[in-house]
Amino acid sequence: MRLTTKGRYAVTAMLDLALHSDHGPVSLSDISNRQAISLSYLEQLFAKLRKQALVTSVRGPGGGYRLSRARDEIFVAQIVDAVNESVDATGCKGKSDCQGGNTCLTHHLWCDLSDQIHDFLNQISLEQLVRRNDVRQVAERQNSEGRQAARSSEDKISAAIVG
Repeated sequence: MRLTTKGRYAVTAMLDLALHSDHGPVSLSDISNRQAISLSYLEQLFAKLRKQALVTSVRGPGGGYRLSRARDEIFVAQIVDAVNESVDATGCKGKSDCQGGNTCLTHHLWCDLSDQIHDFLNQISLEQLVRRNDVRQVAERQNSEGRQAARSSEDKISAAIVG
């Protein structure tokens, strides 16, 4: 059992937004560059996140996205649910048709596990993740790599203009 790409990317993007929103709206292109998630995919995810009132968009120069609530009021399970993702440990996707159209012997066990996972994710806020040292270390590395890439691009442009 695993969370699909949609749910993982949505949580990653929301955590990135939470980490960088202190300086104003965050553009999807910035999240895309830091997290290596395609911009078009982020646009789809953020349309769903906006529809579920987890983020708000800010138009115009310097625009982007902001969290719609405080980081300690947004939980991982809400993000996963917002993008229509389910954490499902059953083989039948919860349809109870696991064994030739009937419920299998362990169906309810896997349903209970799915519920436990959802409950676990519903106890973890973006604030808790932002405060983790390992998350902060990864974010700092990503920010540093982004600054280096930007400098490299500026150097190439300057060389082309001078040359």
